Order: sequence, then structure tokens, then C-alpha cells
Amino acid sequence: MSVTDREAGPHMQSESTRARTEAPLTPPETPGRALVPYGQGRIRGFDAEELGAHGAAMDRLVALGLPVVPGLTVPAGAGASLCEPDTAEASVGLVEQLSGRRIGDPARPLLLRLSASAPTEIAGLPPDLACLGVTSGNVDDLCAIIGRAEALFEVWTATVRMIAEYALDVPGAVLDDALLDTPEPRARIEALLSLVERHGSQPFPDDPAQQLALAARALLRRWDSPRARRSRRAQRLPAELAVALHVQALRIGPADHSGYGTAVSRDPETGRLSPQGSFFRGVRRSAPPPHTGEPLDRLAGGTALLEHSLLTLERHLRAPVSVDFEVRDDEISLLAASAQLRPPLRASVCLAADLAQDGAIGRDEAVRRITPAQVQELLHPQLRLAGGEELLVKGLPASPGAATGAVVLSSERALELASHGTQVVLVAAETTPADVPGMLASTAVLTGSGGIASHAAVVARGAGKPAVCGADGLRVDVAAGTVTFGERVVREGDPVSLDGRTGTVYAGTLSVSVAGPPPELSTLLEWADGTRRLGVRVNADTAAEVDTALALGAEGVGLCRTEHQFLGERLPLIRRMLLAADPTTRDEALSALEHAQHEDFTALLAAVGNRPVTVRLLDAPLHEFLPAPGEAQDEAEEQRAAALREANPMLGLRGVRLALLHERLYPAQAEALFTAWAEVAATGVRPELEVMIPLVSLPEELAAAAANVRGAAEAVAARTGVEVPYRLGTMIETPRAALLAGELAEHAEFFSFGTNDLTQLTYGFSRDDVERQVLANYQERGFLTASPFARLDPHGVGALIALAVERARRVRPGIKLGVCGEHGGDPDSIAFCDDLGLDYVSCSAHRVPVARMAAAHSALRQRSDDERSDESGSAR
Repeated sequence: MSVTDREAGPHMQSESTRARTEAPLTPPETPGRALVPYGQGRIRGFDAEELGAHGAAMDRLVALGLPVVPGLTVPAGAGASLCEPDTAEASVGLVEQLSGRRIGDPARPLLLRLSASAPTEIAGLPPDLACLGVTSGNVDDLCAIIGRAEALFEVWTATVRMIAEYALDVPGAVLDDALLDTPEPRARIEALLSLVERHGSQPFPDDPAQQLALAARALLRRWDSPRARRSRRAQRLPAELAVALHVQALRIGPADHSGYGTAVSRDPETGRLSPQGSFFRGVRRSAPPPHTGEPLDRLAGGTALLEHSLLTLERHLRAPVSVDFEVRDDEISLLAASAQLRPPLRASVCLAADLAQDGAIGRDEAVRRITPAQVQELLHPQLRLAGGEELLVKGLPASPGAATGAVVLSSERALELASHGTQVVLVAAETTPADVPGMLASTAVLTGSGGIASHAAVVARGAGKPAVCGADGLRVDVAAGTVTFGERVVREGDPVSLDGRTGTVYAGTLSVSVAGPPPELSTLLEWADGTRRLGVRVNADTAAEVDTALALGAEGVGLCRTEHQFLGERLPLIRRMLLAADPTTRDEALSALEHAQHEDFTALLAAVGNRPVTVRLLDAPLHEFLPAPGEAQDEAEEQRAAALREANPMLGLRGVRLALLHERLYPAQAEALFTAWAEVAATGVRPELEVMIPLVSLPEELAAAAANVRGAAEAVAARTGVEVPYRLGTMIETPRAALLAGELAEHAEFFSFGTNDLTQLTYGFSRDDVERQVLANYQERGFLTASPFARLDPHGVGALIALAVERARRVRPGIKLGVCGEHGGDPDSIAFCDDLGLDYVSCSAHRVPVARMAAAHSALRQRSDDERSDESGSAR
């Protein structure tokens, strides 16, 4: 709810508050500096240095028209004057005037509270001294009014105890012994008063002004004690730092209509305006007994008493707020108010949207308030840690989110248990395309090898599954049905809990927070879309993934990896093509592949709609698609597979190289794609088709593959009568391609930078192995600040991209440029791409909202930089 939806009701301000805001009160003349009623500090020229943090805060609350506890401030440096009888007497009279009550009035009783504050919030301030004005003669009447004697005696005892030690010179040890020997509340105060009479410099007085003067002396002596000075030195504060003293009204009323409490403005679970907190009846205690608080809705008048104050404070502080308050006779008064230091994320999101919709801040400021990392946190569940959990292992945070489940050691076992409704976590040394069905059936994936650009990580992110990869020391024994984490052994079926955002894995079933951002996040992301220049697409291979991404705000598909359409049950199709014994068998395999791709492409294009879609032709690293040793169908196939296995498969027969050796491969794929487009276009849907050639290093490779694609388009046009509009481009993922970008741009209408492979080949790092074994050590030693597979390296890989952009645009000024590696979902990498002027980034579906927010933050940063540059230019 926005701030303007409510106005202050007449019941929200006490008569004393209205009186203070209508006309300044003039206290009697006192020795030393003036007594400053709450709300009159600025009028009299004081600031926080003199009023203290509390006095300045109360001043602001009064200026906002909010009801505060009646009180006054003795400015810093003048505190000693409150120890004098005349000043103390004047203070009592002024608080009585402010509160409209008198000490000793049996019908509307009043007591006093004395506190201290420094110019800023610091540790080590003396405790409040409350119940000033209580005497042995009036305590029974006060207890009868309150109805709860324990609280009154507890607070009165604490006050007398401190005054006795620090103002009346009674040894602290003597006081402590007496309290330990006397557990009953009334007997404790009687024992203290007796000790003061026997051992103190004077008896404890009944006169409230004399009590206040002694309380001021006690606070100041406590503030000047050696222990307090040591505390200030530890905080790098001046030892002679002065404090302001504050005298507050403590209005007494029946417990049914009086009390105190704390509240925050927003529900942490929903983020909506809804006061949350606790309410305690009776006299305010510094540490109320546990489990004695009541819900705020049991306040007389309910939470409506607080809503106006909290709304006003949120608008003023522009943050979720917390308050301390008192209720007396069904009338609320604030004791303190501040912005929450660490507000719940949902509260921050909802407030940012509320403030912008109310006009208190602009939409750009609302977008700035929510970081891309916070967007990711809202989109994925998190483990709720209570402390004491058993950490099994820590690996690489490969895919965000959290999940629990029973350990399974094979894809088949995952499918079997999941079909019966069991939540499972697939644990493997590494995953292959054959494991994809089991990965999709699992709640999470854990691998002992691989990095954040490995097969397991890419598939998990695409499916929105939490994943931890490269877990050091993880050993899987499928035969024994065990997983070993160092010396800890977990059996298949045992529960584990996994956090893919932190890379941690715990034993047992932990509580998991439910993901689900408030609707206000969608509003903020829509505003972010209106701010950003950079487009955001999705890496998606199926219609289902496209549907998910479009719901999350993707503007199209930046990368469809056609080899991913042959994972799981369709894996035999591509294996048959790769392992064909003769041309006839290979042609039959290609025909089956083309038929399967036609089905997939038709569904994909229909889901994309009238949006751009970049389809990458087959890039099948052989080690991911060939059968493992011993798993071939027969001896002849085993021999052919062995002949194809490579020492460095990521540098071997893949991408355009495979297609040029099997010249019917890309034409078969392209014909399936163009035929599917023609059929979808007949329904009125016209996707913006882009066909991409992968792993190019030579302009001749691109020219030959492009000729194959153009031939397929002509064949489809001749057969169907439909000329399919498309762009042809290439993936820049080798350093040589980046360096020859100008020559490649003669054949390509668009580039998409495949930063996973480009990083791997530029560094000479294996993206499957190096993160666990090398990069963690390099980061510990300060060689790297982050994994270059997670955050784009601006100096090496980024320099190649910048060079490619410059050379490509020189040859083809209108060339379309994007990034489709995993860096397309990283906020720092997105900012780098935006600075280069790329057209779009593409990332996994569940990172699309993160990318949208990151692109907006980048645009806002650029705008601020330009404004500062203009200002400095004008100044010169």
C-alpha cells in the first residue's frame, strides 16, 4: 500500500503532541543550558551533536507530525546541570506540562525515565533509569492501577541499584549480595532501600526531582567510568565524548490498555505493509521475560494504531522501518524509530514499488534499489540454516536454488524413485547426455568433477535445478551404493540437502524456503525493461524451455543448441549417425535425425512466436555422445567408437569440422528447420530466424557451411514454394575467429560470442577440470578475483571480443552482435557487454530476470556517468 492511501486520523496524536506542534513551550529559566522539549531542537538551533541521536530522532518524529512520548533533552555538555536541584525541579515541571499529568496524581499517575544518547549510535551507553517518582508510599497504588506488580518492582529495583552505586556511593558488591539473597520482588527493593539508608551518602529520596538529580549523576558517572572509556577507545571515539540526557514521561495505566513493544513495518514473508512485532503489558523493561509478548493485533485498537506512523516513516526514510512504542490509555507514542538495517528482501522490493507508484521516488530509483543478485535470491529457494548442520562438502555453485532429497547414483534409479513421488538428488562423478532424463527427474544434481560451464551445470541451469559441481573429495562407488565425502560415507537413499547458490551440501533433510517473488518484482522488472538498452534472450532447446523463459521476460531465443535435442531417449539417433558403418547407414540415420529435428523445430518456432530465434547447428563434442567403453551394441560398433575417441575432444571433431566431414549433416538440419518455419508461418506466426554455424576458425569453413545452409533453403523453397527469411551467422568461440572477425563478417550477418569456449581456448583452461583444481587456488592467492567462466575476463577474453566487435562493424556496420555463453547471465559481464554496445545477451531461462535487472543497472550507471561528465565539462 502506498503512503498516500492513508491520512493521519485524529486518534493518532495525543493532546500533548498536538499542543507541542501548535505552540513552543518555554521552560522555566534554569542554570546552564536550556531544557529542550522534544520537537523544538531545530527551532532552537541544535543538531545531533547537542541533542544526541535520540533527541535528534525525536525532533524529526515530531516534525513529521507523529506522536512521541513526551519528554525533553538536556543538551550534550550541559548534563551536569541536571544534577542540580533547580534544573531537576524545572525538568519535572516541564515534563508534567508536556504530558498533561502530574507525578503523584492518583487518577492519572506519571513517572519519569532518564536515558542518555551520543551524537551517533554507539555501544556502551548507560542503561535507562525508569520509574523515577516511585516511593514506598505510592507503590501499592501504582501496582493496583497497573495490575502487574512484578514489572514495576523489577524496573524500580534496577534504577535504585544503579543510583545507589554510582550516585550514593554504596559498594556494588554489597548491593549484589543483597539482591542475590532476596529473590522476592518487594523484598528486594526494601533490602536495597535499607542498604542505601545504612551505607549511602544519603537515604534514597521520595521527592521526584531529587531522584532525577541523583539519576543524572549516576548516568554521568557510569558514562565516565574506566570501563566506559575503554569501550569508547575500542570504538575509536573520544574518551571525553559528551552525551545528551533525556527525561521522558512514563505514563501509568491499566495493563489492559497500556504497555510497550516493538514493530517493523512490513511482513517479511509477503513484503506488504503489515505491522509485525510484539506487545508487552505493564511497565517497560529493558529485557522482558521470554515468551511473554503478545501479537500486535491484541493491542487495544489493533495494528491500525501503528499503520499511520509506519507509513509516514517509510515515506520519510524511504526504507522499511522499525519502531519502539508505548501505549497508554489506548494512545500510542513512539520511543524510537529507524530504518531497518537488514530488511527482508521481499519488504525492500514491495516498498520500492510502493514508493515509486506513490511518486515519492522515480521509477529509475526504484530499479536501482534492487540488485540483480537480489532478483536471483527471490527466484530460487534457499536453505534455512539454524546452525549445527553437518557440512558434507563444498563445491562450485553451478546452478542456484536449494533442494533436499535421497541420494541416487544413476539416472535409472532417479527415474524409478521419482516416478513414485520420492525427491532425489543425483550424485555422479560427472554427467553425460545419457544422464539428462535422470537429471530432469531429480530435485538437484551433485558432481565430483566439472565446473560451472560443465555439462551438469549447463543442463541444470537450463532446467532450473540446483547444482553443485566439482565437489572436492567426492568419490562415487556405484557397485557398493555409496558416496564418500572425505572420511564421511553416505549410502544411496540417505537424505542430503544442497544449496546451488553457495555450493554447500549438508547431511540430512533441511528446511527449504519456498521460492516465489512478490508481484511487485514483476513491476520493477517491467520498469527495468523500459530503462535498459541491451536485449535479453534465452538459451533454450525445447518449446517447454521457451515457454518458461518467455514467462520470465525473455525477448526471444539467443541460442538453441540442436545437439541438446538428442539427449536422453534420442541419444541413439545421433550415435547412429556418428557410428554409421557406411554411407547408406549414415543417410538412413540422417533421415531419422532430420525427421526428429523437424518435430522439435516446429514446436520450438511455434513457442517462440514473432520473436528472434537463433538456432545453432550441431556442435557435438564426441566424448559427450559416443558410448562409453564397453557400452556399444556390438564389437564392430565398439571398434568404430574407439577409433573416434579423442585425447582432447573439446578441441577435436566437433562443430563445423564434423559437418564438413559429413557434408549431409548441416543440410539435413537446415532443411528440417526451414520446413518447420514454413509450416509455422502458414499459421500466421513468423519467427525471426537466425541460423548459426559453430566453432569456426577459418573464413573458408564458414563459407562452405553457409553454402550448405543456402542450398537447403533453396531446396525447401523449391519444394514448398516458401522462401524462408533468415539471417546466417557464426559463433565466435575461438581466438582466431575473434582476430579474423572482419573476414568472417563478409559471410555472416550476425555474431554470437560463445564465451564458454572462448574463455577455455583463450586461457588454455579446461572448463571441466580447471575450476576445482586450479581456479580455487588462484583465487585464494589473489591471481584471479573470480572464475573467468563465471565472470567475463575483461582484459583477455573481453579484449578479444572488443577487437572482434570493432573489426566486424568496420566491414558490416549493421552486423547484429550478442553473447550466448554463460556470462550472459552474470551482472558484471552484462555491464561489459553493454559498454561494448552489443545488441543482446542470452542466458539460461531462470537467469533471464537477473539479466534484465543487470542490463537496466548498467544503463542507469552509464546515464549517471554521462551526467557527471556533462557537469564536469560545464564546470570547466
